Amino acid sequence: MNDIFDRASSGREAIDRLQAAISSMPQADLPTQHFFADGMYARFLPRPAGTLIVGKVHRKEHFYIVCCGTIRITQGDGPAREVTGPAVLVSTPGTKRAVLAMTDATCMTVHRTKKRNLDKIEQELIEPDGSALFDAHNKLKELP
Repeated sequence: MNDIFDRASSGREAIDRLQAAISSMPQADLPTQHFFADGMYARFLPRPAGTLIVGKVHRKEHFYIVCCGTIRITQGDGPAREVTGPAVLVSTPGTKRAVLAMTDATCMTVHRTKKRNLDKIEQELIEPDGSALFDAHNKLKELP
């Protein structure tokens, strides 16, 4: 898994190829918690060691928090870097991440939005992506 992940460090297209490559592999059903507070939405996602997640493209700046554990993360803009939680990263608009859990890890994103409907939140915060494997609720989509 490390080899395929490391190739995604060489650009956004490489992350898209990584997403296409893993789409034919078994997908993890990860328990995702959603929290809302006064104009904020947080998505809390534990993942076991060895789990590889390719996210969606975010439209707005937000926090990406490694609550615990160690991950390797790339946004296609250079070599993957290892981050051990607790750590707070700021994600800029246009960010699409690939994250590999090196140990059991928990990560969370925090976004500004007044919405509380996950589908509407995704429409506001995420660029449309027909190739995304998961829906706004973080449930595996039915693939053709």
